[in-house]
Amino acid sequence: MSRSIRIDPVTRLEGAGRIEIHLDGSGNVDRARFQVVDFKGFETFCRGRAAEEMPTLTQKICGVCPTAHHLASVKALDRVFAVKPPPAARRIRDLAYHGFLLEDHLLHFLVLAGPDFLSHAGERSLMGVLKGPAGRVARRLLQIRERVRGLAALTSGSALYPVFGVPGGVTRPLRVEDVTRIRTVSEEAVSGAQEALELFHDRVLTHPLFTEMLEAPHLAHRTHYMGLVDDRGVLSVTGGRVRVVGPEGVVYREFDPEAYPTHLEERVVSWSYMKPVFLKAVGWQGYTDGPQSGVYRVGPLARLNACEALSTPLAQAEAERMFSRLGGRPVHQTMAYHWARLIEALFAAERMREIAEEGDLADPCVRRFPTRSAGEGTGVCEAPRGTLFHQYRVGVDGLLEDVDLVVATQHNAAAVCMAVEAEARAAVGSQGALTVEGANRVEVAFRAYDPCLACASHAVEGVEGASDRMRVYDRRGDPLRVD
Repeated sequence: MSRSIRIDPVTRLEGAGRIEIHLDGSGNVDRARFQVVDFKGFETFCRGRAAEEMPTLTQKICGVCPTAHHLASVKALDRVFAVKPPPAARRIRDLAYHGFLLEDHLLHFLVLAGPDFLSHAGERSLMGVLKGPAGRVARRLLQIRERVRGLAALTSGSALYPVFGVPGGVTRPLRVEDVTRIRTVSEEAVSGAQEALELFHDRVLTHPLFTEMLEAPHLAHRTHYMGLVDDRGVLSVTGGRVRVVGPEGVVYREFDPEAYPTHLEERVVSWSYMKPVFLKAVGWQGYTDGPQSGVYRVGPLARLNACEALSTPLAQAEAERMFSRLGGRPVHQTMAYHWARLIEALFAAERMREIAEEGDLADPCVRRFPTRSAGEGTGVCEAPRGTLFHQYRVGVDGLLEDVDLVVATQHNAAAVCMAVEAEARAAVGSQGALTVEGANRVEVAFRAYDPCLACASHAVEGVEGASDRMRVYDRRGDPLRVD
């Protein structure tokens, strides 16, 4: 008789989710799925709102990557209103964004994934990390992260939810004394990112669980990879062209962000509020890898696989070290996401330092005003978890007529399911037994992707076993009609 094992809730990620492991009559794993069990509906309730509300509205989608939604939204409005920000505004946006990328990657390394590999005596928590042999370095990295957060308040108006982005630029210029502070913190950020990589090499890359899962063939999925690149093919996290490379590392497609609906397609499933995305030209072949599968991956490892190089020397050297250690480009090992994430943290710190040295960062000209009141526009950036698209259509009254959001975890949804299924097959014992340690290994597999389930909650159809219609109840608990 078939049955299922449920890991509910899954832990150390943003949003609410669970893992369903379905067993066959012999107790073997038939399939496993990573489910998003909450619903947001931003695409629907944003329609009819004033377009200029979007940068501060959509940032509330997520508690860990509001800056990504803020930037993608304001870049979409730049295009809607046909306005190009002045150079100082673009640099302030880039500075704030690279700071956000750095501190978010450190958050994942120390708080979300770190407890699996850095904790004291198996105490899987931040406190366990701080008590363990990595405690001294972890405390210093948390202090650096706090100072970088302080720069976020300085550049974007808030340490948590940025409010500086407006169509055509930013709300206020930086002062000369601000730039001096930014340079000091940026130097500390570079040093901190290097320390994080040293800690990774000393404690994580040598950890038995990490080493075993890094080298496990069942976690090396030969997928396509997607990321943003500039006109030289170099990684660009705040804009550029979308590049997709195949499992052998050969460029498969490269296109302008506005064309993403031509190349990518969302798939509604009955058992999750998250809609997986696949390559339209290849087609949906199920949860499989290889060149004939439309499954692709995004995020730090995918970006390093897709680009020709990184523009900063320290991060580029570390990327070459990773590729050499793991057999060359592209790297397919899922656990390598952790290494790639810290390489990007170093890249972000170096870019902060470079931007801080540019002469016109304190230029008072930080906004140009729109030249039209309606239109369509797409904004794109590389969220820490992967490529983020915001696409808007705005009417002559300035109100949103259509909103489409395609977020990082949607791109990775199929690959996350493949990872948890592969690890479930390895972890579930005879007669369908799953130990606590085995369940944690299944969670370790999805944490490599740093999924954000709050961002990814889009589909209305709901989870398996529920009605195909969204259910709404009044205060007495009686069902209301939903048309």
